Amino acid sequence: MIFKKCDSFYFTFLPLEINRNTLNSYSNQREMQNKITSLFKIKYPIVQGGMIWCSGWELASAVSNAGGLGIIGSGSMYPHILDEHITKCKQATDKPFAVNLPMLYPSIEEHIETIIKHRVPIVFTSAGNPKTYTARLKEHGITVVHVIASSKFAKKAADAGVDAIVAEGFEAGGHNGREETTTLCLIPKIAQEVQIPIIAAGGIGTGKAMLAAMNLGADGVQMGSRFVACEESSAHINFKNRVIQSVEGDTKLTLKDLTPVRLMKNEFYNKIEQSYVEQKDANYRAELLGRGRAKKGMFEGDLVEGELEIGQVASLFDTILPAAEIIKQVIQEFEEAKALQNSERFTF
Repeated sequence: MIFKKCDSFYFTFLPLEINRNTLNSYSNQREMQNKITSLFKIKYPIVQGGMIWCSGWELASAVSNAGGLGIIGSGSMYPHILDEHITKCKQATDKPFAVNLPMLYPSIEEHIETIIKHRVPIVFTSAGNPKTYTARLKEHGITVVHVIASSKFAKKAADAGVDAIVAEGFEAGGHNGREETTTLCLIPKIAQEVQIPIIAAGGIGTGKAMLAAMNLGADGVQMGSRFVACEESSAHINFKNRVIQSVEGDTKLTLKDLTPVRLMKNEFYNKIEQSYVEQKDANYRAELLGRGRAKKGMFEGDLVEGELEIGQVASLFDTILPAAEIIKQVIQEFEEAKALQNSERFTF
């Protein structure tokens, strides 16, 4: 086995046949495992984004069973629905999984009690101050990860005591940072500012992108859009098909005067953009958005009037695959790309 000097890349598993010298060498390296695989007790440093209306127990358990970290997206669930999804996820996998907890959720206290009751091992918090619930969750032995989009908030999350952060670049789908910093610029900046593990997100859907993010300073990656177009995703088949048919330029960040969100262009998106042309105020757009737009688009399959949250990377996908196959492909691409770093392309 060959070990890279950077511990971010230590998640290769032993071959079936090894001699004693190899085993001793491997044992000496065990204390320098990849930070994310060690923290979450998973095989690969791949996290599935906890997306609303797309990330139920079926997807989360499938990703965890395949060696990644599956996440249940609680932001679109009533408390009793989250309870049901956690129960089913525990029945479907004996591997670690997580719950994504948007702190703007109106029944967040009930969600937290449900998470504690079921002893969910990992929680990803987002859209709020990490100080609010981190200590409480950690008191119950829960590993806490917070989602940020700038180095300023990365430092605040680290100061709040979170165990890791998701650094999400401008390319990502759904709700996004106001700074519009791309993943390529965000990851190395945050790597300079914090010592806790970093999970890169935004524009990542291949093994090549995973390697690039880790070379920039990330310890692992989170993929959302790739898992939307997945057999186990709870997204409507209309939305899945629209994702794999998308091309460059089909998404855009909008609603910056409310909460910035990257949407796929459709009639609803056109109405939003026209409201800016007509100089309507934010209240008008809030009324236009209303309630249930995301459910209508992503869960019910209304591609005309629904809110379709997806990242720029969607244009790379052309097939709906099982979660296990996605992870298998990503790891294979990662290993192939890593090997190419010794090729003539990088010799000059």
